[in-house]
Amino acid sequence: MLQQRPPLLAIVGPTGIGKTALAVFLSREVSMEVVSADSRQIYRGMDIGTGKPTREEQAAVPHHLVDVVDPTEPYHAARFRQDALKAIEEIRRRGRLPVIVGGTGLYVRALLRGLSPAPPADPEFRAALRRRADAEGTPALHERLRRVDPKAAARIGPHDLVRITRALEVFHLTGRPLSSLHDWGKADLPFRLLMVGLTMDRSRFYRRLELRCQEMMDQGLVEEVKTLLDRGADPSCPAMQGIGYRHVVAHLEGKWSLPEAVRMMQRDTKRYAKRQWTWFRREPVHWVEVGESLETVVAVIKESIESQGLLAQLS
Repeated sequence: MLQQRPPLLAIVGPTGIGKTALAVFLSREVSMEVVSADSRQIYRGMDIGTGKPTREEQAAVPHHLVDVVDPTEPYHAARFRQDALKAIEEIRRRGRLPVIVGGTGLYVRALLRGLSPAPPADPEFRAALRRRADAEGTPALHERLRRVDPKAAARIGPHDLVRITRALEVFHLTGRPLSSLHDWGKADLPFRLLMVGLTMDRSRFYRRLELRCQEMMDQGLVEEVKTLLDRGADPSCPAMQGIGYRHVVAHLEGKWSLPEAVRMMQRDTKRYAKRQWTWFRREPVHWVEVGESLETVVAVIKESIESQGLLAQLS
């Protein structure tokens, strides 16, 4: 029965909207621990560009799945699901509410609904795609993907070489689009779930993102990227393809001036945020408008937690 399933709160929404700050504020009212669902915050040494929770925020409420692997190590949705389920169970044993916080929609969906089987990697095919990307540009591969799998192309940015490559690889190996291999819509949720999505007036939010990108540069993002490269991170590895990191690499390689890198970072951050909103519209999200103060948002979430009896199930 649904009532017997373990309780879980998820706080989702686009990058930079204040999910971490809200979770810290909520922890003053609710006995809880955070499980991060951010595909970049798992990497050690990638702090500024990922908006990773500060030491003070992590001290205020325990955070799990932050600083899990080095940028040179592979990490994927299947491993996240395994790690997250383990963390959730440990949090429940301590009598606290597990709270998923993050904007990586694939990670959240993998946790809630699982992942469909997909074929293993084909190194030769990947190498061929990378050569074509070097010669013609990543958008050329994205156009190829659009022709064979328009649904996947709509979800993947035209410069996201890692995900474009995987989608084309799946089609090459199976003859089926990647989007057809994932059918989460009919899966029963393993949790008694309350999913809260944060939203905000678009013009105000996009201005906020622009300022956030500049603040990251001011905080030392260029130096952070230099340190990662000095430690052996390959600019082409998945970790370094994240927003901000690939832009700084392009600047360091002489492709863009620093102001140009910032502008491109701002542009791509806003595009990514828009895709995140689109992704979470397919989930059972209760959307909450973020205003000037977090008190109202916390009150709404706390009332929903109590009305659904999530805390009562922990006792």
